[in-house]
Amino acid sequence: MKKLLALGVAFLSLTFSASAQQLASCCAKPAGNLSASATEAFAMLAANKDFSGGHDAPLPFEFKGEGRNIEFKTPDGTVGRGFEIKSATPSNKYLFVIHEWWGLNDYIKKEAATFASEMPGVNVIAVDLYDGKVATTPEEAGKYMGAVKSERAVAILKGAQQYAGPKAQFASIGWCFGGGWSLQEALLGGKQTVGCVMYYGMPEKDVAKLKTLNTDVLGIFATQDRWINPEVVAQFKKDMAAAGKKVTIESYDADHAFANPSNPKFNKEFAAQAHSKALTYLRGKFKVKS
Repeated sequence: MKKLLALGVAFLSLTFSASAQQLASCCAKPAGNLSASATEAFAMLAANKDFSGGHDAPLPFEFKGEGRNIEFKTPDGTVGRGFEIKSATPSNKYLFVIHEWWGLNDYIKKEAATFASEMPGVNVIAVDLYDGKVATTPEEAGKYMGAVKSERAVAILKGAQQYAGPKAQFASIGWCFGGGWSLQEALLGGKQTVGCVMYYGMPEKDVAKLKTLNTDVLGIFATQDRWINPEVVAQFKKDMAAAGKKVTIESYDADHAFANPSNPKFNKEFAAQAHSKALTYLRGKFKVKS
């Protein structure tokens, strides 16, 4: 992503193993109309030392741009949180930005603000799936990600949708942990969903649920990724075809987290190309002029 120099968070560099494959196929309890197997199996990797080891903590950073912290009611009777950058003009267009394993920190707020500046007329909300917790060490990040319950994450996303309103149009974008939840957000949004971008996130495997998508999907993946690997991506393409839905796959000859400049596998050229494609896609969905 072109603007990820502002996003100095460490995305995940994963080791693909037989035990990880078992995690991917394990049966997790579904939450309502959400297939929890993909998201919860991915979160279970937080206990894997190969998964969490070797990730440098994000450097201290304080976002001082526009935007405000918000709270909204959630269907489970509690409160959800997020960070919102409102459009300068009244708008029913909403982009949901979904964080990766560090949580909704100031880097994510900066990224949300970047999208807001690139898409005038679109409200941007960075949704907090950690309920206010922000990790500053890999140990904390693994703990928080592993503790995410699908039922609660679904309630938060639905609360954000209700906050946007019944006439709103939704699109979403996320990375790794957030990439998988970006797809789930699109499923939860129903007919209000107009777009979905997922960066190397775990795809939904239930074809029946994919059939309910109201949008196509832009998936950005890395061919050297040892977790969301080419086989996983190929199966996602087959599942989307079986569901009668369109998915555009942009694969780069790079490793997982190639779009993050703080990662040793960062590829500046590919990151810029991927961001450009994501931005073009989202602008098209919201009918925003470039």
